[in-house]
Amino acid sequence: MESRFRIEDPAGAAARREAAVQQLRDETGIDEVMIDALVEGFYARVRNDALIGPIFAARIDDWGPHLAQMKLFWSSIALSTGVYQGRPMPKHLPLPIDARHFDRWLELFVETAQDLCPPVAAAHFIERARRIAVSLELGIATANGVMLAKGERFVRSTQAWTPE
Repeated sequence: MESRFRIEDPAGAAARREAAVQQLRDETGIDEVMIDALVEGFYARVRNDALIGPIFAARIDDWGPHLAQMKLFWSSIALSTGVYQGRPMPKHLPLPIDARHFDRWLELFVETAQDLCPPVAAAHFIERARRIAVSLELGIATANGVMLAKGERFVRSTQAWTPE
């Protein structure tokens, strides 16, 4: 039985992927140098941020490997290169984050992309970052037993402070 998911012509598929990647490069101006600058600049801001910086600091001792993975991730996301093979959702599920953190992450990302990239490239990166934030927030909400309706956001309940 022949599977419709089997690639009959791997060389042809690779050539089509390379053509698609090149088309994205041509349309957006994005290349590995730009991705490198974006990732480095963004995570420099993240490390200094009062809200999301501590979440990263508690989990990342050596930034080199993390930044290398993020560069592969953004190459795959922005250019469809397929060089990142990870699974972001399981890595984010145990984190103590919610809509407030995703909003700040996105705010920093937008600022960085607009500061470092030409407008077409920045818009391309930002559109994808917004999709990623929505997807991760939905996944984390679901993992916490919260089904979000359209337009709803996931905010963790916090216990109110009471004097002793």
